[in-house]
Amino acid sequence: MLNSAAARDDAAVYRIAPNRALVATVDFFTPIVDDPYSYGAIAAANSLSDVYAVGGKPLFALGITAFPRSKLGTGMLEKIVAGGAAKMSEAGVAVVGGHSVDDDEPKFGYTVIGEVNPRKAVGHEEADAGDVLFLTKPLGSGLVTTAIKRGLCPPQLEAEAIAVMTELNRAASEQMVRVGATAATDVTGYGLIGHLANLRGGADIEFDSVPFMKGVGSLAERDLFPDGSRRNLAAYQDRVEWGGLSETERLMLCDAQTSGGLLVAIPPGKAKRFKLGERIGVVRGDGRIRVLA
Repeated sequence: MLNSAAARDDAAVYRIAPNRALVATVDFFTPIVDDPYSYGAIAAANSLSDVYAVGGKPLFALGITAFPRSKLGTGMLEKIVAGGAAKMSEAGVAVVGGHSVDDDEPKFGYTVIGEVNPRKAVGHEEADAGDVLFLTKPLGSGLVTTAIKRGLCPPQLEAEAIAVMTELNRAASEQMVRVGATAATDVTGYGLIGHLANLRGGADIEFDSVPFMKGVGSLAERDLFPDGSRRNLAAYQDRVEWGGLSETERLMLCDAQTSGGLLVAIPPGKAKRFKLGERIGVVRGDGRIRVLA
């Protein structure tokens, strides 16, 4: 059974037996950091994340590569592929093939196939009013990668962002399944607000409880938001009660992320058992999103 497109879940889930379903996802993007090895590792972690978001276990992957060989040479490509392969190995995932093309702009990522017990798969639709919301990684990668492109990112913040983006969501996925999460998604291009809007029930979130990478506030004050963050704010501006937040603070909550953490809804009686990330709010139940400043 293929999951409904209307549910907008993170990955396709296809039942092949009563207790077994395949999970399929694909993701790739242009370079977002200067170091090619780190770029490959980020692309791998990001590609795996949609499988983790539904509570699945990734099994194998196929690489996707577009690269201007005549402009950049194959040495850089080898570093990108090596970074991706190392991260896939860390996840216990075999890269069994792939496809490459010659292109003017580098692009790299993976198709990932995993599996999940369909009775334990975690989607977007089952969150209940009062469920506690956790975010397992700090926000800010959109700001950081824009600052890197403009040569304005402090080295320490760049290193922190790379560490965040290359961290696998495996531990968070395994723990949410054990605890009994009602809903989950990984926070990526639509920002925290966009992904909250995709969970059934809406939410009350506390701005001061939302984790951000150290130093991204100064980048936000310098208006180093990517275009995707601005599009997110424009799309969700009228769907949120902002609680007096400034436009900069609103943009921070809408910042387009790469390889972000899991946004997880846990029933209140089980919330203390979820030990990863930060508690940022609760599910409302009426579909509205409200920010408590």
